[in-house]
Amino acid sequence: MYSERLSTLPPYLFADIDRAKGKAIQKGIDMIDLSVGDPDLPTAPHIIEALYEAAKDRNNHRYPSYAGMLGFREAVAAWYKKVKNVRLDPQTEVLTLIGSKEGIAHTPFAFLNPGDITLVPDPSYPVYANATILADGKPHYMPLLRENDFLPDLGSVSSDVAKKAKLMFLNYPNNPTTATADSSFFKDVVDFARDNDIIVCHDNPYSEMTYDGYRAPSFLEVDGSMEVGIEFHSVSKIYNMTGWRLGYAVGNRDIIGGLGRVKTNIDSGTFQAVQIAGITALTGPQDDVQRCMKIYEERRNILYNGLRGIGLDVDKPRATFYLWSCIPEGSDSIDFSKVLLEKCGIVTTPGVGFGKCGEGYVRFALTEGVDRIKEAIDRMKSVL
Repeated sequence: MYSERLSTLPPYLFADIDRAKGKAIQKGIDMIDLSVGDPDLPTAPHIIEALYEAAKDRNNHRYPSYAGMLGFREAVAAWYKKVKNVRLDPQTEVLTLIGSKEGIAHTPFAFLNPGDITLVPDPSYPVYANATILADGKPHYMPLLRENDFLPDLGSVSSDVAKKAKLMFLNYPNNPTTATADSSFFKDVVDFARDNDIIVCHDNPYSEMTYDGYRAPSFLEVDGSMEVGIEFHSVSKIYNMTGWRLGYAVGNRDIIGGLGRVKTNIDSGTFQAVQIAGITALTGPQDDVQRCMKIYEERRNILYNGLRGIGLDVDKPRATFYLWSCIPEGSDSIDFSKVLLEKCGIVTTPGVGFGKCGEGYVRFALTEGVDRIKEAIDRMKSVL
């Protein structure tokens, strides 16, 4: 019944986790969910109020613009200028998305012909590879190894593969490894992309989720980046708006134009009231963002110290709201996650779900309060 391309897709990681959680709930297990990166903190009241007022306006009940409201795209451009010192033309270099995942998933359809290659980090967000497969392309995996600070070794990509590649996905600050990249790495990426005529797609939803004074650069800050790539961003993680489904792609106008052509044939744009709330988020006071980061930082410190205290080898992240922990020797990530779920009532994400090179790791998300994180550590102490 299903298409051949659908049969080539692996099971979607987070759907499997949802099923495992459902079974645990049926058994009456008190679960502490540290799996999916879905903020538990509420959206700021002034953003909610903006949505409420906009939703009452009948003018917002009709089809929106395919590219997104110009006012929202102008707000995105203003945010990039203020926060990243990147100049964007809101008319041609900004595209509104129904969440950044949607834009990421549609990009391969704009640029891949059957059999074309996409360079995909391993481990990584599953959508990069899955969207490539759905577009009849072929993922070529670039290992992210701890000894390389979880950065891909571009020099190890064979010239044969590089010349056949059309797209490359990157993501820093990184999910799941929490690694960060500096401008010198992004400059190497620009040079590599120029040499091989590759479109760079940088996924950057965690850019403002940083700690200890660290500032995460945008890929578009680097000279030459606008010639070769685009960046995906979102209000989801920064403003606790995951369910609102609002994101944007910015960068090279021809690449943005290609993605826009796909979207006009697939969707009818984002509800204008949500875009108006997005304008409020991007242009309004940012105090709530800083408050949330302090909450996550406290959680990070407690979970990091707790995991180290029970003997797990984990690096202290300076960005994202995850911890990427090595698992005990002699175990694999799925079995270890099952132990945490069945014996501790803790839901985590097995590293292998993000790719072959994620084996040996498990990802914890900082999406429970301090008391629950402390309880999770106590439960693990009694079992590990």
